[in-house]
Formats: sequence, structure tokens, C-alpha cells
Amino acid sequence: MPLALLALAVGAFGIGTTEFVMMGLLPDVADDLGISIPTAGHLVSAYALGVVIGAPLLAAATTRMSRRAVLIALMALFVVGNALSAVAPG
Repeated sequence: MPLALLALAVGAFGIGTTEFVMMGLLPDVADDLGISIPTAGHLVSAYALGVVIGAPLLAAATTRMSRRAVLIALMALFVVGNALSAVAPG
């Protein structure tokens, strides 16, 4: 398997995991925030809404850029965001 394809598969897995892991953590998130589980579920909806709005806007904004550069920059941003979340207090 080509290295680029493997990297793309690992990246897609990471993004998918980030999207869906929240559902398993809803009881803990609700408890930490002092809110009900259905209210904490709105966090998943807010994330999905951000993706629905952001994806077409980002696609339109980056049409003149190299796809490779955009993909690398966005994956770097994804990694940095997850790393900051991992070391956040609480």
C-alpha cells in the first residue's frame, strides 16, 4: 500500500474517531458540566452544524490553493487542536 494512501486512511480514521467518540463520553461530559445528557448531546449537534457550514465555505475559499498544502495544513491544525484538548486542565 502506498504511504500516501496509508496516511490518508489514518487521517480519516482520526477525524472519524474525533467525531464519534463524543457520544460515548456524553455522561461524563454532562456530569462535569453539571447539565443533562440530552443537553450535552447538543455539543455533538453543534459540531456537526459547524462541519455542515464550514466544509463548503472552506472548499470555496481554498479552490486556488494546492490540495496537498490545504490537506496538510488542515491535518496539522487538527493535530494541534487535539493535542491542546488532551493537555487542557480538568
